[in-house]
Amino acid sequence: MDKHHQQQLPMAKSSRQRCSEWVFRDVPSDIIIDVDGGTFSLHKFPLVSRSGRIRKLVAEHRDSDISRIELLSLPGGAKSFELAAQFCYGINFEITAANVAQLCCVSDYLEMTEEYSKNNLGSRAEEYLESVVCKNLEMCVEVLQQSSKACVEQIASSFSRLEYSSSGRLHMSKQPKCEGDWWIEDLSVLRIDLYQRVITAIKCRGVRPESIGASLVNYAEKELIKKSILWNQSTQPVDPLSGANSQERLVVETIVSLLPVEKFAVSITFLFGMLRSAVMLDCSVSCRLDLERRIGSQLDIATLDDLLIPSFRHAGDTLFDVDTVHRILVNFSQQDDSDEDMDDDSVFEPDSPPSPSQTALFKVSKLVDSYLAEIAPDANLKLNMFIAIAETLPAHARTIHDGLYRAIDIYLKAGLYPYVPQPHPTKKNVKMIFTVEGLKDPGIVAAVFGPSEAVDCVLAQG
Repeated sequence: MDKHHQQQLPMAKSSRQRCSEWVFRDVPSDIIIDVDGGTFSLHKFPLVSRSGRIRKLVAEHRDSDISRIELLSLPGGAKSFELAAQFCYGINFEITAANVAQLCCVSDYLEMTEEYSKNNLGSRAEEYLESVVCKNLEMCVEVLQQSSKACVEQIASSFSRLEYSSSGRLHMSKQPKCEGDWWIEDLSVLRIDLYQRVITAIKCRGVRPESIGASLVNYAEKELIKKSILWNQSTQPVDPLSGANSQERLVVETIVSLLPVEKFAVSITFLFGMLRSAVMLDCSVSCRLDLERRIGSQLDIATLDDLLIPSFRHAGDTLFDVDTVHRILVNFSQQDDSDEDMDDDSVFEPDSPPSPSQTALFKVSKLVDSYLAEIAPDANLKLNMFIAIAETLPAHARTIHDGLYRAIDIYLKAGLYPYVPQPHPTKKNVKMIFTVEGLKDPGIVAAVFGPSEAVDCVLAQG
């Protein structure tokens, strides 16, 4: 910083010194101050003469002759308190654009106002702002940056002291808030960049994943649902380059980057809502893949409505985003493979209860078959994608195949039976459908699709 930027008040001359160097050595200390990150052995008189807060704390315990005080969530922690204590002792230090924001915060916390002492720290810091900072644009920007940092540190430090009245996992499908999560609503007013810094900071301070998840859901509701972005089922195209959508895209990408790694910190419905928004706003590939991976890890609790993600691309595409769903299914299948390596004998052991992974497979197989039946009438659905989705799950995932047969029946009748002038799948591709999950059995084919003559007629088209 230039020399003319380093204007000082008369008190700002010497550099900072450690507590042991500037505290009275010939007078024993009579009070210990505990601040986040530090302990100070000091004297009551200089402190109570300047700080209204410390004066009140000492007065409240006059009968017990208090000898130790803990200052919870003091802005700036031990570093800021040391400056304030030095001021109380009459030690000179420099007020600069780098520390004036901290001094304003700590003086307010300690009540170092004119009511308790003339030319107190609060008025000195305000005078520096008015006479020096406000006259220089560069310094104004620096102070604003330091103010943001001070706010983030102060908010984050508060969370290390919070005690929650409830425990265990939240039922995040309804997103209830713990009684101790009063701060969630307060944080929702922050700008997205400040919100990101606060959440990042409190993650490091041991705040529960469920609470962080609830805060993220609340912030998304404020920023996206009110603008009809989150969980938007509309297929109306959006312009991802517009200013408004750029801001919304930033919100979605930031919230996704802040999601806790824990599996059930947010509901799967919320994850699908964020994924719809990410697809519609053309968010980064990494953002969408992260959501797809998270959804794939708990796909067994999803519903058919969750999977029906509208396609926001161009004319001629499928009504629903089948590519995204296919990737989610791949994530689920890969997770199952990596989580538990089961051989066929253990899978079909009749006397043992099904393992959680088996249960998940059975649930997802039903979900996939229902999804295939839903998308089967779409004229733009390619045969290879239909087959890819059907074959994503391993063979032992289905104990019965009725749902899959029904989906294939709908697909064939919608795309092949009417014999309208359109490109038909080749004989090879139709046979591929019949071979999915045992459909090569002539009896099953006849039961599902009708007389064999109808099937032969369709195959003849190839």
